Amino acid sequence: MPVRDFAPADIPAVDALHRSVGWPVRSAAGWTWLRQNPAQRATGVPLGYVLADDQDRPAAFLGNLVQGFRQGERTVYGATGFSLIVPPEKAGRSRGLVKALMTQPGMFAHYTFNANPAAARIYDRIGLEPWPVGTHALKLSWIIDPLVCAAGRGLRQIDDRWPGLTPRLGERLMNRCLGQGRSLRLPAGVTVLTDVTDSSPYAAFWQALVAEGRLVADRSPAMLRWRLTNPDVTTAPLALACSHGGRVVGHALAVLAKDNAISPPVLEVIDLIALEGHPEAVASLMQAMIEAAPTLGAAKVRLQVVSPRLLSQLGGWERRARREGGWGHGHATFAADGLDPAGWSPTPLDGDYLICLRPVPVSGSPVP
Repeated sequence: MPVRDFAPADIPAVDALHRSVGWPVRSAAGWTWLRQNPAQRATGVPLGYVLADDQDRPAAFLGNLVQGFRQGERTVYGATGFSLIVPPEKAGRSRGLVKALMTQPGMFAHYTFNANPAAARIYDRIGLEPWPVGTHALKLSWIIDPLVCAAGRGLRQIDDRWPGLTPRLGERLMNRCLGQGRSLRLPAGVTVLTDVTDSSPYAAFWQALVAEGRLVADRSPAMLRWRLTNPDVTTAPLALACSHGGRVVGHALAVLAKDNAISPPVLEVIDLIALEGHPEAVASLMQAMIEAAPTLGAAKVRLQVVSPRLLSQLGGWERRARREGGWGHGHATFAADGLDPAGWSPTPLDGDYLICLRPVPVSGSPVP
């Protein structure tokens, strides 16, 4: 069975693959939004790869998300896989899909920060190395509502023992705060980010971040505007800015998500970054998200990609966090082009989390 580029005509079959594994199905507008990714358009690479059957229909799928990066004046691109779906009868055929992604030219890195325990073994065998070094198996979380989180663990145990029972339970562990858009009380210096125009204080923050010279994912106003317009979200992302002396020195982005129908709502930290000399901004932004979580309806806050740099900047929040994960969910391989990835401190923004998390269902509209 050949591997070929994903095409728009493949969307119905790829959506069916998502349904078969219980993953959220992207709308037609959502697929269009993905194709409008500025980095995808700049590189002209496909949005994914499919394993084609005898009628050229997708029998398996791997998404291909391109991210732009800056290191000083230099712009480079990296590719991360998303939504690897290989049905049991096609077991062993994932290698061709991953190879197609890893051999596409023009990328300084090919990586994933969202591998489940089964997929992690695949990446180890095909040449991707654990990354970030020292934290590739670490996820952090902060419990907001212990009772709801305990109920979620109980439902998972029931699902492990009687997997046919929980689908009949419907959407569980919801609460009235979800989707209500209530006003937030934020720490001093932290505000909701609403202005992402090219002449905004946020734009000056991005320019200052680039001027530091370390390798960072594209956080330009144009890219952030695209990220904030995902048509498949059910609640608005929480974008925050931390200011000092009249200028923005730190930024955070979080979204409400729910792993599945029996899991509690989680405020997922997508991005958390500060300028050199302002590590206190990371702690302030983390405090803001922890304090906003109950108002938004989240039972916990989670940070699924952690670099050693960010770990040290979290300060006391790192000591209060629960350790999740435990398997190597982060893997990467780098092109030999002279670019030093040592200074790269990825967050979930650098991976596929923003496009793959299951939105919380609100207003009576279930998430597929």
